[in-house]
Amino acid sequence: MSLENMFVHKKDPNFFLTDLDGTLLNANAKPSDFTIRVITQALEQGAVISYATARSYQSSQAVVSDIPWRYPLVLYNGAMLFDPLEKRVIGGRWLGCERSNAIIQLGKSFGITPLLFALDEQDNERVHHEKLERTGDLQFLASRPNDPRFREVDELHCTETLRTLILTYIGLLEELLPLKTAVQEVLGSEVHIHLMKDNYIAGHYFLEFSHPEANKQMGLRLWAELVGCTSEDVTAFGDNLNDTGMFLEAGRKVAVANAHPEILLLADEIVVSNDEDGVAVYIAACIDGTHVNEVG
Repeated sequence: MSLENMFVHKKDPNFFLTDLDGTLLNANAKPSDFTIRVITQALEQGAVISYATARSYQSSQAVVSDIPWRYPLVLYNGAMLFDPLEKRVIGGRWLGCERSNAIIQLGKSFGITPLLFALDEQDNERVHHEKLERTGDLQFLASRPNDPRFREVDELHCTETLRTLILTYIGLLEELLPLKTAVQEVLGSEVHIHLMKDNYIAGHYFLEFSHPEANKQMGLRLWAELVGCTSEDVTAFGDNLNDTGMFLEAGRKVAVANAHPEILLLADEIVVSNDEDGVAVYIAACIDGTHVNEVG
């Protein structure tokens, strides 16, 4: 079947929510010029397009700021919703200090400490951490040079002035699995747990803990309310396991060809890979019938 035939489907509602890494972004963690052009034009033509990412506002804008985003952004895997026009937090789900500190102490019992992503009293994003010495932590920090959010502390703990967005452990799978099991046994449904292979740090995984409702499923639901549609109206794009919630919630689920097998199974449609501009090609076809051969 030709690629052009692949995009022949009933008219989709013009509400699109896309993951970034591995989905909208290519293997170099950037959107192509074609993707930037298609999404910009689609927004100008009235499409409602935004993104749902594990990244923060600063980290995501470092790579997609060439696109004039105007609708709410779903950040930290759904822990925070952000208005990109007024540059303000407009909603979210925070993990309480007591649970945050319990997880930090459990991590220390296994010899590892996390990065604490939080909001301060002025809604500024902060990343508190103890001295970073592990390979994954150092590579993660190096990928965000001169990032003002990062702050080294002597002893990591959540104070009442912070609202925890995510506690992130970066490490090898065999290092993180025992901690994941321990937190599940202690906190159970009181915390959302997500374990995912990292796209950029070889052999490393992210183990993240957040509020039980801080996930992309709830993030998509809240986003739909904010932009004036229902979840059923939304087309979601994804590639990895943290996109599962979006795929369970959205009316139409579109996976890029490079997606995790479980995401491919959940998808209504599969498009070409992130390195072939799968999301932009699909949106262009929905909006104005752009042909695949315009990809460059």
